[in-house]
Amino acid sequence: MKISMNKKLISLCALILVTQLVFAFGNREQTAPAVQVTGVVRLVGTSIFPEIVISGSQNEWYAAREEQYKLHDLQHRTVTVEGNETVIELTFGNGLPAGIRRELRNIRIISVH
Repeated sequence: MKISMNKKLISLCALILVTQLVFAFGNREQTAPAVQVTGVVRLVGTSIFPEIVISGSQNEWYAAREEQYKLHDLQHRTVTVEGNETVIELTFGNGLPAGIRRELRNIRIISVH
C-alpha cells in the first residue's frame, strides 16, 4: 500500500509541530535583572558533565556553562558574585512540576571570603 506524497508531507509537518510544542512548553525561563549572590562554590555532576554551583543559605545557583571558568579555581571558598539570574521551571515528561533551576550568566566576582 503506497502512501501519497501529500500524506507524507502532512505527517512530517505534524511531527515538527508536536516537537516544537513540546520544546516550547517543556521548560519555561524567566530572566531577572542582576542579582548579588553569596555562597560556597562547589563542583557537582560527573567527570563528563561537571557543573559549578554556588550554594547559598537558601538557594543554589548554577553557573552557565560558558561562565564556569571564572569560578573553577574558587572551589570550596565562599564568594560574593553578581550576575543575571535566569529561573528555569523544570517539568517531568508527564507535565508535572519538577522544581526550579537558577542559572547565573555574566558573572562578575565581587569578593572572595
